[in-house]
Amino acid sequence: MDPRVPLPDARPDALVAAMTSALAHREARSARRRLTVLSPTAVDFSSNDFLSLSTSPAYRTRFLKHLNSTPESFPFASGGSRLLDGNSTYAEELERFVAGFHDAPTALLFNSGFDANIGVLSCIPQPGDLILYDELIHASSHEGMKLSRAGSRQGFAHSSPAGLREVLQAQIDRDPKVEKGTLNVFIVVESIYSMDGDVAPIKEFIDVVDELLPAGNGYFIVDEAHATGVFGPRGAGVVQQLGVQDRIFIRVHTFGKALASHGAMVLGGPEARDYLINYARSLIYTTALGFPFLAGIRTAYELLSSGETEPVGSLNTLSNPCRRGSRMAPQLQHRVQKLIRHLRRRLDGLSRHQSVLFEVDHFPTSPIISLRTSQPRELASACQRDGYIVRAIMPPTIPEGKERVRVCLHAGNSEEQIDGLVQTIQFWLDRRMAKL
Repeated sequence: MDPRVPLPDARPDALVAAMTSALAHREARSARRRLTVLSPTAVDFSSNDFLSLSTSPAYRTRFLKHLNSTPESFPFASGGSRLLDGNSTYAEELERFVAGFHDAPTALLFNSGFDANIGVLSCIPQPGDLILYDELIHASSHEGMKLSRAGSRQGFAHSSPAGLREVLQAQIDRDPKVEKGTLNVFIVVESIYSMDGDVAPIKEFIDVVDELLPAGNGYFIVDEAHATGVFGPRGAGVVQQLGVQDRIFIRVHTFGKALASHGAMVLGGPEARDYLINYARSLIYTTALGFPFLAGIRTAYELLSSGETEPVGSLNTLSNPCRRGSRMAPQLQHRVQKLIRHLRRRLDGLSRHQSVLFEVDHFPTSPIISLRTSQPRELASACQRDGYIVRAIMPPTIPEGKERVRVCLHAGNSEEQIDGLVQTIQFWLDRRMAKL
């Protein structure tokens, strides 16, 4: 008998059985995740490509120019980690360029925002330190905190200065070292949250920390992943929009969303950069980004850097990418804001039914809009059948009771596409009402 063929009475593999059972449990709760491939004709209302740079001929042309401007002997692969063979003059010049754009002392490349958050939070907090975090921060930050040597970590109510004050005051009352300044307190937030699309009250958080920690031992770590390219002067982010970059210990900017690239950078002081080079395992023990990825980041930042800080006019960039190309980035940001206002007007004009749960949850200038309903999968499926790609967001990605359909706007969307999406939503609402 072939030894590879199990005997009929052989006990099933326990590990496979456990995995199968876990997947079946998720399937029963409609929480099983699957990989999907988008139809090339579908309208994107789902991705984080907010500026539509990934399909921009202007981006493509500039990117290919970067790739073709190097000698044939110039390696495309990095060849190793940054500390071994993966560093280059190009990478270091890119870091200086990005640091200057963001008005930061230094920048340090990571392979992804996930790697950056893990690297920062796993090693920067010292033994015994305290981490306070917004309860809706990204999973990568949670993973980093789990690996940290901090003495304790505690969440506070989402985007709530009062919530931060409550937990910080409790820590001060519990441990005199917090108030004396002999114990570091890290406050971890995002500038824009990926699911709700709301902007954090960073200035108000700073006021709370200044009041309760006069010794100056409060350190902010801000993840700007969803703000990069969309908010702030030339897309520099919320922190620079508020003018508080000098108050933020570390900022994380990622490039796989609005910047159509890959990787991330940690902005901070030279001491923090050197410390991460020596202790951040997600940097030390991974192959560095190759030249094509660095060139993609450079391309995106050149497009952001070449525009004025104020948006001007309207733009059909995708059909005529070279027209006033030096001003393309701010025009794309302006285009996104124009589409946001159009979608809100159309959503506000929907005919709703009291018996059908449907709420629009939206921060006014955010390209992320949540459609709250008790039947998010059904609504998402109706939109997808009509060619509009949106996603139902379900637990465990979000808490129970917070299910929604997430809609993301992009500079490449049109008013007609938005009108079609809203029409589909109206048809779905009408059908739901008819079933009751």
